[in-house]
Amino acid sequence: MERRIPWLWIGVAAALLLVPTSAGRLLLDVIGGLTLTLLLLPLLAGGVALIGWQLLRRRLRTCPSCGFASLGTDVCPACGSLFTSSDAPGSTPSEPPGSIFWGTPSGGEIDARDVTINVDAVDVEASASGETGGRGGDGS
Repeated sequence: MERRIPWLWIGVAAALLLVPTSAGRLLLDVIGGLTLTLLLLPLLAGGVALIGWQLLRRRLRTCPSCGFASLGTDVCPACGSLFTSSDAPGSTPSEPPGSIFWGTPSGGEIDARDVTINVDAVDVEASASGETGGRGGDGS
């Protein structure tokens, strides 16, 4: 059996939306709020996930022997070696700024944000004019 289209209810909804009454405005506000919520929900969930990941990453401890990362244990679950006391989550010295999002650099690396690079300008034209041949601009 074929189901009939509810033209009456479609007409009532259209009248509420098109006629500028307080009920129509309320219905539009509710629909707009639900639409905004559905559109912004993935962004909100992504922000919560990013903050959660950063908090979890702060509590991770890496084994100095095997490199296995674990949470809240004094002994490495992979190799059985003890973590050093400096690896404890509460006993870390001051973290450099930006380490929450960018991670702490390993011992042999230098963070490029913390150094100054000096550049010396060299006149290329003066050094090239003294040479014979090559790219002097004379077609040779």
